Amino acid sequence: MAESGGKGFGMTNAMEDDAADDAAAAGGEAAPRPKRPQQVYTLVVEVGRKAGDGLPEKATGAGLLIYASGVDEAEAVRETVAILKEADLAPLEVTGHGTLDERLKAGDEIDPEEQALMQRALAENSVIVAEMTPFFD
Repeated sequence: MAESGGKGFGMTNAMEDDAADDAAAAGGEAAPRPKRPQQVYTLVVEVGRKAGDGLPEKATGAGLLIYASGVDEAEAVRETVAILKEADLAPLEVTGHGTLDERLKAGDEIDPEEQALMQRALAENSVIVAEMTPFFD
């Protein structure tokens, strides 16, 4: 599965957690980490077939247009993949298209309905499937 965009993660957070744990164990107080703001990312996900996926009988898979919130694109992708798997879908590839601001700067025209869905994903800290297009041979 491809994750476009996003940066490496994991090590820095683990090291910060260890430093906070060490400070707390030594009786000191760890400095609170600044909270990173949630953003909404536009993702296109290709899914394959899986028993119980709800796709049309002769479909070979589907393409999904998704708006997902996250502090970064990597988190939005992880959350999206986890939710799709819970819904008995089989994610094969994820392509990130950026945030609303990034898309507007790139010259994308985004209609009010699409922006409303993005705002809803942000307000609800959720993953919204805006479109599902089945693939047929």
